[in-house]
Amino acid sequence: MNQQGHMASYGQPQPGYQGYQQFGYNSQHTAGVPPSQYGPYNGPVQGYQQTAVPQGLLRPSPASGAPPTSLPPLTAVQQPAYNQYGQGDVQNGPAVPNQMQRPPVSQSYMPGNTLQSGSQPMPYQQYAPQLSAQQLPNQMAGMQISGGSINRAPPPVSQGYGPPASHPQTTASLPPTGPAAYTQYSTPQQNIPSSISHGGSLPQHPFPGQPAPVSTCTSPPTPTGLAGVNLPPPPGAQRPPTMHGPPLPGQSPTGLPPSQPPTGLYPSQPNHRSAGPQPGMTGVVPGPPTQGFQVHPTQPSQGFIPQQNGSFGQMRAPQPNYAAPYTGTPSYNNQPQPQQKRLDPDSIPSPQLNELPPQQKTRHRIDPDAIPSPIQVIEDDKSNRGSEPFSTGVRGQVPPLVTTDFMVKDQGNSSPRFIRCAAYNIPCTSDMAKQCQVPLTAVIKPLATLPVDETPPYIIDHGETGPIRCNRCKAYMCPYMQFIEGGRRFQCAFCSCVTEVLPHYFQHLDHTGKRVDYYDRPELSLGSYEFLATVDYCKNNKVPNPPAFIFMIDVSYNALKSGLVHLLCEELKTLLDYLPREGNAEESSIRVGFVTYNKVLHFYNVKSSLAQPQMMVVSDIADMFVPLLDGFLVNVNESRAVINSLLEQIPEMFADTRETETVFGPVIQAGLEALKAAECAGKLFIFHSTLPLAEAPGKLKNRDDKKLINTDKEKALFQPQTSFYGNLAKECVAQGCCVDLFLFPNQYVDVATLGLVTYQTGGSIYKYTYFQAQADGERFLNDLHRDVRKVIGFDSVMRVRTSTGIRATDFFGSVYMSNTTDVELAALDCDKTITVEFKHDDKLNEDNGALLQCALLYTSCSGQRRLRVHNLSLNCCTQLADLYRNCETDTLINYFVKLAYRGVLSNPTKTVRDTLINQSAQILACYRKNCASPSSAGQLILPECMKLLPVYLNCVLKSDVLQPGAEVSTDDRAYIRQLVASMDVAETNVFFYPRLLPVHKMDVDSDDFPVAIRCSEERLSKGGIYLLENGLNLFIWVGMNTQHDLIQSIFNVQSFGQIDSALAALPLLDNPYSKKLRSMVDMIRAQRPRFMKLLIVKQEDKMELLFKHFLMEDKNLNGGASYVDFLCHMHKEIRQLLS
Repeated sequence: MNQQGHMASYGQPQPGYQGYQQFGYNSQHTAGVPPSQYGPYNGPVQGYQQTAVPQGLLRPSPASGAPPTSLPPLTAVQQPAYNQYGQGDVQNGPAVPNQMQRPPVSQSYMPGNTLQSGSQPMPYQQYAPQLSAQQLPNQMAGMQISGGSINRAPPPVSQGYGPPASHPQTTASLPPTGPAAYTQYSTPQQNIPSSISHGGSLPQHPFPGQPAPVSTCTSPPTPTGLAGVNLPPPPGAQRPPTMHGPPLPGQSPTGLPPSQPPTGLYPSQPNHRSAGPQPGMTGVVPGPPTQGFQVHPTQPSQGFIPQQNGSFGQMRAPQPNYAAPYTGTPSYNNQPQPQQKRLDPDSIPSPQLNELPPQQKTRHRIDPDAIPSPIQVIEDDKSNRGSEPFSTGVRGQVPPLVTTDFMVKDQGNSSPRFIRCAAYNIPCTSDMAKQCQVPLTAVIKPLATLPVDETPPYIIDHGETGPIRCNRCKAYMCPYMQFIEGGRRFQCAFCSCVTEVLPHYFQHLDHTGKRVDYYDRPELSLGSYEFLATVDYCKNNKVPNPPAFIFMIDVSYNALKSGLVHLLCEELKTLLDYLPREGNAEESSIRVGFVTYNKVLHFYNVKSSLAQPQMMVVSDIADMFVPLLDGFLVNVNESRAVINSLLEQIPEMFADTRETETVFGPVIQAGLEALKAAECAGKLFIFHSTLPLAEAPGKLKNRDDKKLINTDKEKALFQPQTSFYGNLAKECVAQGCCVDLFLFPNQYVDVATLGLVTYQTGGSIYKYTYFQAQADGERFLNDLHRDVRKVIGFDSVMRVRTSTGIRATDFFGSVYMSNTTDVELAALDCDKTITVEFKHDDKLNEDNGALLQCALLYTSCSGQRRLRVHNLSLNCCTQLADLYRNCETDTLINYFVKLAYRGVLSNPTKTVRDTLINQSAQILACYRKNCASPSSAGQLILPECMKLLPVYLNCVLKSDVLQPGAEVSTDDRAYIRQLVASMDVAETNVFFYPRLLPVHKMDVDSDDFPVAIRCSEERLSKGGIYLLENGLNLFIWVGMNTQHDLIQSIFNVQSFGQIDSALAALPLLDNPYSKKLRSMVDMIRAQRPRFMKLLIVKQEDKMELLFKHFLMEDKNLNGGASYVDFLCHMHKEIRQLLS
């Protein structure tokens, strides 16, 4: 993005200074700082005496020193004699008597503890005019002059006046950074130092005699790393006059005019910090994404080096959706730019900055294009891995990313749609696992929906004998079992026990030791398949009855007033035709029942022989029972007329109700008792609107308390307020009674408590706050349709077996655990995932690898008992480098977020956040220490396949559950916490880092979406329209300068001002732009398990604040850090661990 850098205006307060609260990390406040007293520099200030500075020496900068929290304003009357910061803090001050002589040679200058600020690199300035205290920090910042040196520090990676070194690069990296206790995140401008030396004294430029002339030259990009991070002078500082002359040693002259400031990386000192070392930020260094990040300090040599495609820095290839490489710093005073930098019309800065007068603009201190980009990684993976099918035949293969559209060929390992791992090459020993801190985790989605061009798992029927299993560990027959003794026995791959092959299953082996029917049997050649289970696998050794669905409708005043009851009853008439059925069955085997309730419960007899439905009221809710058996659960087709009659009568019967109180516990109890009486599993669909305050079991009180946020008692908000629902959930799981909860609250309903039964029974929760049938009906009905129709397994038990050496130790998801190995689910649908963590209990062997087998026993919608089996083989390693080369960040983040969201039940959110940061820092520090080639401590080095860990982790830390803003309700936090618990990797990926598509760039003739852009306000152009989605929310943002033709094509109005932001759907217009955008919205909705309501957001509208909440690379109002700032914080954490 090309923001132009400009000096701050005279007396103009700058963002982040006086008049603004500054938020530190975790919302710590830092003191405001007075604005500069000086105007922009355009030649010497009138009345400013320009005397030569005495030719003494610069004092070496101290290695440390705390900055003052604020600086007094400097007035013309009280200008200090260069020692405003105290003797220990002067950074690049003028001569002080009694200092040592300068060495008479040129040497590398490495800025000491300087922070960069502002927005423009400075030409090198020798002593000539006397400078103000605020100008001083800028005057020497950032020059690197080659030649002989005394005590030379390694040159900073991102700076180098000579062209870059020509040695080969193997890995990419992020710029050297300083020491630092992380005290605050910067406000709008991010303070990122480039490289900060870590010694005591600072090497200085020797210029004996007269002032040395300045050289104007360009700094070529380094072969690695965030080169081209352009740093401006601090806002409010004057720009020193430029001196001209021949180049200094080791520099090559450029064709720039003498007054042209060089481009490249120059640290400058912010005017609101002391010149001592900054306890604030570490710097950042990007680099080319090749194998594993790593940086070599650059040595000057001639000529630009071509950078690898996709590398970060000035010369890197254009980013997706950016027409040209980032153009570098715009110059002052309309001076010509160097030829090779082209203006990029697409990289328009944020709309707000774009319209400011030039003197008010500030510029990022680091080029955000120079740090690892999620979009770049996603697009690279699509182009590299999207065209070929992913064949699962090879052990330990890392699959394409979840964002890549690819086809899977099952050749012996389960598809990544069923199982994804955080590491596909796992450590051989527990010591190595402890050292690297990479969690061994798998995200399993046993009933995942496959694309139409992939074959669903085959169903295998072994008759009365049932599935073939190992005698000892009970693992199911799979491709890893080894047949021996001519095929008469097989050796288990999991426990090595040898088992006899049953006579009916015997088959001869070929010359390679494989059975000759290898390709005819799915269990021998495929990673995923199903067995029909025998009666031994059924509860009480009885074949199960087909399951039932019970619809339980709140008919209190709120539910009727909002239009919910009428809408739902109307929809159920047609929805009941879409109940789940076996592949080619003519009708569904599922039976249905109906209950309405407020303070009492009403059961309905809808037996097919009745002319009208009959209602039975149960008012004794303290001891719930079902008043009828025959006629409550019925076949839809047989009782169609009676059911339709009932659905028409319900809204009329309760139309005049004044009952506002509801019960909730007895409603679940009633459904559970009905399923028990019918001896079947099933699902309750509960439509509920208010906090259950009526006297009844499970009665709740309003305990919402925002004052608990960020205190040790905050965890109570996520815990159920009574044990009643926990006990009820246990009973439901035992019966196979799953609860799906649709909430329609107008105020606090205690989702943390009401949702507990749903959570532990494998159900789904939906929430429609301030529901109105007109506005929210479409979303509710779409969610209901999908929920009723989706593939589901009832009365489920899942077990994960592993080969010797590791075992499953922890499970996350909508599950109930009565013991340490069996995951019990009243029901499991095609959207639910279970995240499993493994630990070592012995050494693993590199030759054998490690095996996982997930077996899910469930009842299908027709009442058939089945076993679905998924197998996956992983590699094992003794070298950490092999582990770091075979990781998947998206899966790692899925595990981390579930771990954190469970952690808030027992720990303060700050502790949870710190734990996440610490573990991630340990993972990255271990890589740096053991796998990266040696380099300066000032460089941030990330493994290639984990380079997005910081940006994604920051999104998790800023999420509403872990760092809520004042506007986020307690219920919303509990709701999100519960949703995320059963999300798969694709869902957590887009939920935490939303997809932002530039609609104005869509190609109406192509089926493809436009390439996404990064989630930052600076990427939005005032002349653009953007679509943002995260799986739950869908926005279309319209810039105020959007072309009228485009607005007309999409919204059917003449201008920006006429767009109605209350639109719930795009108008149906007959033009290519309208059709393409509507089809994009439909396709995006189809990809997500929940229907997303469309919100139109106009630039500078009140809704824009909500939209900006999802721009995850920016700083947020709750104290969450920007991506750049967080990267610096992570670097500091890593360096602390390494030191």
